[in-house]
Amino acid sequence: MGFKIGLLGLGTVGTGTAAILLDPAGRNPLLQEIEIKQIGVRSLSKARNVNLPSGILTTNLEEIVTDPEIDIVVELLGGLEPARSLMLKAISQGKHIVTANKAAIARYGDEIYTAANEAGVYVLLEAAVGGGIPVIKPLKQSLGANRINNVIGIVNGTTNYILTQMTAGGANFDEVLARAQQLGYAEADPTADIDGLDAADKIAILASIAFGGRIKREDVFCEGITQISAADISYADKLGFVIKLLAIAKSKDKEDTLEIRVHPTLVPKHHPLASINDVYNAVLVEGEPLGQVMFFGPGAGAGPTASAVVADILNIVGILKSSGKTKNLDPLLSCSHQHFCSLIPIEETVTRFYARFLTQDLPGVIGHLGTCFGEHDVSLESVVQIGFRGTLAEIVVVTHDVREGNFRQALTEILNSKAIDSIPSVVRVL
Repeated sequence: MGFKIGLLGLGTVGTGTAAILLDPAGRNPLLQEIEIKQIGVRSLSKARNVNLPSGILTTNLEEIVTDPEIDIVVELLGGLEPARSLMLKAISQGKHIVTANKAAIARYGDEIYTAANEAGVYVLLEAAVGGGIPVIKPLKQSLGANRINNVIGIVNGTTNYILTQMTAGGANFDEVLARAQQLGYAEADPTADIDGLDAADKIAILASIAFGGRIKREDVFCEGITQISAADISYADKLGFVIKLLAIAKSKDKEDTLEIRVHPTLVPKHHPLASINDVYNAVLVEGEPLGQVMFFGPGAGAGPTASAVVADILNIVGILKSSGKTKNLDPLLSCSHQHFCSLIPIEETVTRFYARFLTQDLPGVIGHLGTCFGEHDVSLESVVQIGFRGTLAEIVVVTHDVREGNFRQALTEILNSKAIDSIPSVVRVL
């Protein structure tokens, strides 16, 4: 019994996927039973980095998703449309889906999974988070006996590279971003990466799997790294921290209530995530009775991501081979939850903060800061006058755990003081 797939997209990941499927020697023997029937592309004349059988390319994507001979549609187009519509069309035709499209799943996962469950087909997305790092399936299966408490990750290689280079060389953000673009680590339009949008898509997916509920992507708090300066990285280092863009999902005491946020974070140097550098990704999962486990590896690129795509194809083929084309889905691989989780507003979250102030060089400024914070129930761990920038004194504050709303109210009051020139940066602390 052979299995035919249709591939949508032949970019970096699509090319890597096709290369694996067309060269099965030495890999899982199931690959020898898989045939690429068609590959959908925008242009037939474009040069390709993989040797393809003649006649396999087509610009008619609709033809692929409706082809009755195709068992699995592999969506590697990226973006929201036509990816969403094509996946839904394929599902309506009874085809299984493998995708690396975190944006479409994060925003339209509810619609896509509802349709898939009704049609009795799988939608697998290991490649959507963490590139080649196996984290989706372990969360669904290997860690299924655990009560998951937290999922915290570095899930965007571009921002991790930028922050790593800023830390190593003392360079400013714009300089390192330009270098990342030259090296191909950052897109010409890096907005999705540097504003934290890509990481927010990924943590929404991870949280949905870890906590067994659907997530409204628009409710995920998201803050990027554009305001992080070389000065903040230097001060963080002196205080025993490194700065990372973290994607954080935590279960709260109330059932089906989660805290999900993406933002730059001061991470203690002894923390497992502090040593994850350059374009690498890592996801730290905490649960009971397991404790901590961390998944680490290359978070992007043709090889790693294609590896995850083909692993999902093999999962589906293995099921089809053993059970036939049945509509009874394996609950450990399918999406069985239907309800939406409630996300607490960022103002209600509790965390530590680092803040840097530029103040007039006047007596009592530090005392004034302490008083304002105290009036809003913000407890300070440390207050240090670093030095001067021109005629202004530079003061760094680190708080204990505080409610974010209280901290923001205190900052608003402090900014109204004549002694305070500005607050150049505010960063949360893990």
